[in-house]
Amino acid sequence: MENTAVFFIFLILLFAMFYFLIIRPQRKRQQRHKELMDALMPGDRIITIGGIHGKIESITEENIILKVESGATIRMARNAVAYKQETSP
Repeated sequence: MENTAVFFIFLILLFAMFYFLIIRPQRKRQQRHKELMDALMPGDRIITIGGIHGKIESITEENIILKVESGATIRMARNAVAYKQETSP
């Protein structure tokens, strides 16, 4: 009887640690990324997951047109945006 109680307490503690160390932080990251995606507008300077820096020319539900420093434009998936630059380089 005592071993069963200890086992259940151990399982509960293990689940709690798993939740607070893995699940909760991942949900927060996903929420922040969703908020970033919703706040994107033409004219914003961004950095993509691949490290490309550019300025958003236009934006749709799934794609963005990104203007890079050389003047070229690139069509990318909207989810490829990693960061929004707060200050101009």
